[in-house]
Amino acid sequence: MKPFNDTAHHTDALAALRTATASRHERLDSGLPLSAPAPSLDDYASHLRMVRDWLAPLETWLNGFGDGPQAEPSLPFVDWLALIQADLAEPGMPEVRPMRPAPGWPLDASAAYRWGVAYVIEGSQLGGAVLHKQLHARLAPHPLRYLRGADAGPGPRWRDFMGALRSHVQSPEQIADACAGACAAFDAILALAPLQE
Repeated sequence: MKPFNDTAHHTDALAALRTATASRHERLDSGLPLSAPAPSLDDYASHLRMVRDWLAPLETWLNGFGDGPQAEPSLPFVDWLALIQADLAEPGMPEVRPMRPAPGWPLDASAAYRWGVAYVIEGSQLGGAVLHKQLHARLAPHPLRYLRGADAGPGPRWRDFMGALRSHVQSPEQIADACAGACAAFDAILALAPLQE
């Protein structure tokens, strides 16, 4: 798929990001290990490994920048990888396999591009909350730390993120860059989804 670059009809970054990533989002939702009719702990482990293999290189790359979403005071760093590792270490989980090699991310990426990548990472927590609600009883007593996320749920952080993104990504060029970053982030996790293996 070509990156989204038609911002002529979009003045709001979030609306443009939703449009740019809609088909990718739909493909990902149907390809997740947890989209099976009756997900098991093995499916959850597969989901966690996929997210870990996607998120670890992204976090390393993003942490190399001092501006953009990394510098936003309303969005303190959350160690999602620690929650993933703790969940994978729970009794009854399959043996953890090594991480798969990941493609490099552009070292000269604009702050707007990185806001687009962060849009996908932050948005994944909304989906995690939905999955937690659906699966916490089925997969008990596993604590599902990664899906549960913050005690307050993902809503407050998502509202902070939307406000910050809108204030930092405004021009047509910035919106196009953010959409390119979001599409690249979706493409990276789609490449790790089970249907791609």
